[in-house]
Amino acid sequence: MVQVIAAMETQLSNGPTCNNASNGPSTISNNCSSPVESGSIEDSKTNLIVNYLPQNMTQEELKSLFGSIGEIESCKLVRDKITGQSLGYGFVNYVDPKDAEKAINTLNGLRLQTKTIKVSYARPSSASIRDANLYVSGLPKTMTQKELEQLFSQYGRIITSRILVDQVTGVSRGVGFIRFDRRIEAEEAIKGLNGQKPPGATEPITVKFANNPSQKTSQALLSQLYQSPNRRYPGPLAQQAQRFSRFSPMAIDGVTSLAGINIPGHAGTGWCIFVYNLAPDADESILWQMFGPFGAVTNVKVIRDFNTNKCKGFGFVTMTNYDEAAMAIASLNGYRLGDRVLQVSFKTNKTHKA
Repeated sequence: MVQVIAAMETQLSNGPTCNNASNGPSTISNNCSSPVESGSIEDSKTNLIVNYLPQNMTQEELKSLFGSIGEIESCKLVRDKITGQSLGYGFVNYVDPKDAEKAINTLNGLRLQTKTIKVSYARPSSASIRDANLYVSGLPKTMTQKELEQLFSQYGRIITSRILVDQVTGVSRGVGFIRFDRRIEAEEAIKGLNGQKPPGATEPITVKFANNPSQKTSQALLSQLYQSPNRRYPGPLAQQAQRFSRFSPMAIDGVTSLAGINIPGHAGTGWCIFVYNLAPDADESILWQMFGPFGAVTNVKVIRDFNTNKCKGFGFVTMTNYDEAAMAIASLNGYRLGDRVLQVSFKTNKTHKA
């Protein structure tokens, strides 16, 4: 707890640092996306949701941290019902609305361990706030995340934003995501910007909803991700990825499973991702750092040899949101980690089991 308060004091002196994913795999993206929707002050003036908490942070530490701002009526760290493990987010309800507002201004963007927490007003789920996430393609490669937000902010309050970058070169892929506060705002953005040319663009951009796909759409998307690695990784990287895929369980089982009747990787608690070709010394922290920038990670597990305790070459990552999981797969499949090229896919029934 002393470390938590010390981190808070350091953060307060430096200002919020909710970093961009371009700064490296140990950071999370600016306006960090949330596993639970955040909301506006009209929805709740005292109840806050806190996302991206360190995995080992306790409810007592959460209460102590936010209790330093003002009197708390209730505090809850959300845990997995079966394992009891923290899911990385919680709720804090203040007595005084002014303290809740102060907590947002003070603690939002605070860096704790390897996490940058997000603090915002909580709100109940409703039809008006669901499905407000947009997929944007055809963006100029020079467009920044700030410029993307400026382009879309005229249509409503932006909750999260992200521009995808190539993990090897760091260059924009020309694709981004925008999540609005309400669906009606997203609809207006589609009407206003789809087919238009933003400043610096030579071609019209495409703006559409990025909802969780149907089974058929999901299978088509995954097929596109995996069936042609040479298009995504030209040169030596493609050759290495192709060479590794000969021995990868993903290459044997993952692609053929796309014709199945189930959406791969989906479990009741999130979307499970299979990571293959990890080094023997790989540990859970590596997976946290790799996948954290893409969204809410609820669990990571490196599979180890019982006798040596060394990684057996693969592991699993569970993410809350489908779009974020698919984004992580698209970016990290073929990613070079040390001298190895990773194979990343949604977990299938035939994938290695823990």
